[in-house]
Amino acid sequence: MNPVLDGYRLVTPGSLREVFEELSSHPAARPFAGGTDLMVMLESGALPPGHYVGLANCAELRAIEETSDGVVIGALTTYTDILRSDLVRRKYGMLAIAASETGGVPTQNRGTIGGNIANASPAADTPPALLAYDATLELMSASGSRRLPYADFHRGYKTMDLGANELIARIHLPSRASGWRDYYRKVGTRRAQAISKVCFAGAIRMDGTTIADVRIALGSVAPTVVRARGTEAALRNGPVTPESIASAERSLASEIAPIDDLRSTARYRTRVACNLMRAFLIDHG
Repeated sequence: MNPVLDGYRLVTPGSLREVFEELSSHPAARPFAGGTDLMVMLESGALPPGHYVGLANCAELRAIEETSDGVVIGALTTYTDILRSDLVRRKYGMLAIAASETGGVPTQNRGTIGGNIANASPAADTPPALLAYDATLELMSASGSRRLPYADFHRGYKTMDLGANELIARIHLPSRASGWRDYYRKVGTRRAQAISKVCFAGAIRMDGTTIADVRIALGSVAPTVVRARGTEAALRNGPVTPESIASAERSLASEIAPIDDLRSTARYRTRVACNLMRAFLIDHG
């Protein structure tokens, strides 16, 4: 039986302009995209009553476009759109892998990359890949737009640098130099439709036997997704050796803050995160 929807109001404006008009008139309104997480909360009785604004008619926010600076993905682009994009698969393969491991086909058909970011779950599958690709968010409101490095967006658990009546509009992925090698792994109870215990995204560029540059990002190991900048710095401009890997593992363990919960333990998550980084460095370094 569906819950009685007393105290809920849903509107779906016909355009992005009308969305901003609605948000300006109702400052407490909550915008949403695919609604996959909201439906789960609604069925469980955990969805707070209030005013909800659907973004389904904002067609300009659903696109994948190549530009002179890289690739731009609209916030309403679904996981299925990403999976079907040859451009994403060729140039940003970790994002396509993450999309393929997010939920099942119904969730992939409806869930959006912008919604995945705005839901701000530390266990989300696409954010580690976005961090490893140095993504930038385009945030938009009725008064204009601004750019923000995705690495600066999450300020704490479910806390974001998102102003009143501001939406995530687009994700900008910068062009990459040649020679980068990517590694993405999600560890969960099952191979599909499982919330991650640890999610790892790594990218490395070698100059002979020296690490010229590296990116390491993780999910499910802290209150937010994590870019391990200290570990990257420890590895950069050095070789991949048993000693450098061991040093990087110690650095990574100090940069993450996993917890014990129903899915796993802090000790397990730390060990798995270090094991994934070790495999990444050995296989791609």
